[in-house]
Amino acid sequence: MIRYILVSVISGILFGGLDGLIHANLFAKKLYAVYEPIAKSSINVPAGIAIDLAYGFIMAAIFLRFYSSLPGCSGFLKGLSFAALVWFLRVVMSALSTWMMLAVPAKTIGYDMLAGLAEMLALGVLYGLTLKC
Repeated sequence: MIRYILVSVISGILFGGLDGLIHANLFAKKLYAVYEPIAKSSINVPAGIAIDLAYGFIMAAIFLRFYSSLPGCSGFLKGLSFAALVWFLRVVMSALSTWMMLAVPAKTIGYDMLAGLAEMLALGVLYGLTLKC
């Protein structure tokens, strides 16, 4: 249980750090300029930290729940399998919905998908190497 709590907190911090890196870099700011008319002018940092920490706990719990069902014979491969699954369900489906509903450039959608893949791989590898049933 202590390992789960520790890994969950680390993954929540990683979530927040990667989100900041993905969305606040100069390249991303240019790509995300399309959202400026509807974007908030400021971010609620405490709420963002709480949400990222909650994501860390929830994602770690889901990984542990499905651990034995994930493809792969090692924790590392199970982590990669989990990352691919979550990437598809979280990132790809969101990106495709955005593409269908909003006039967003394809390069912005592509960046979201690639950055989301990197984020999910980092988290999946973390879970696969540290959490085992």
